Amino acid sequence: MHSSLVGHVASGGGFLVIGLWQLFNHIRLFALRPSSYVAPVWFPARGVRHLELMLIIVGAATSILMELFVSPRKHQPFDDEGSIPSVHLHNLEHASIAIALLVFAAVTIHMDRVSSPMRDAVSQLVATAALTQELLLFHLHSSDHVGVEGQFHWLLQPVIAVTLAATVLWFPCPRSFAVSLVRSASIVFQGVWLIVMGVMLWTPDLVSEGCFLNLEKGRAVVRCHTDDALARAKSLVSLQFSWYMTGIVLFVVVLYLQLNKVYHEEPRYFPLLKGSHDDSDSHDDHEDGKNDLEAAKA
Repeated sequence: MHSSLVGHVASGGGFLVIGLWQLFNHIRLFALRPSSYVAPVWFPARGVRHLELMLIIVGAATSILMELFVSPRKHQPFDDEGSIPSVHLHNLEHASIAIALLVFAAVTIHMDRVSSPMRDAVSQLVATAALTQELLLFHLHSSDHVGVEGQFHWLLQPVIAVTLAATVLWFPCPRSFAVSLVRSASIVFQGVWLIVMGVMLWTPDLVSEGCFLNLEKGRAVVRCHTDDALARAKSLVSLQFSWYMTGIVLFVVVLYLQLNKVYHEEPRYFPLLKGSHDDSDSHDDHEDGKNDLEAAKA
């Protein structure tokens, strides 16, 4: 099995799992506490509090090892002179994205353990930096931008941009469920599209008619016999993007409706002490915001 196929499918699977976890928990939390909903950066799991972040670290570390030490023919990305050959630039680009995600998860775990003030805001800043790097590295990717692979990369960029925009919008709108829903769905879409990219680009039987896999500088690249075949192949990629987007939108809507049937708003209780009503409202909202993370445990 081609290493590029494995790498894209594995990375996509990681994004898909984290996206689904976030999507489920945001919908569940909003269904339980619509009036006091505050979007957490991450969600603890029963038994293993930092499971989500640990999975990101394991996935990112595995990706780094695959890109730098498993995929290269010499099991390291440098040539005999210690420089980076052009054939391994894409390995360094992918590894750099994984490093940024690993830093985000590690920083978030540490800040949670030491109970740092403003830890959610700092974690979101680190996430914003990681997503910015991901977007720029795919936009400036060393791989071919005019071929079929380039079409997959171009279509991935707006999905990353949506995730980045939703992450930035968390700062002024931490109570916006719509922002959290879009962010989670876009992470799911990133995962799905990376899996589709890996399968469609490096499975010979799925290469578009009139195109073929060609070994160039140590890696397989889809090339087409004619300009018409290339145009057709790129159009098919765009159609797939449209179909998967529609499918994900429908999935999110159905999941939202089903979870709202399962989870119902928790009752809120207020003290009946004279003169304490106004103060208790603001205090309860503050406490609800603090406790939303714990309430979101699956």
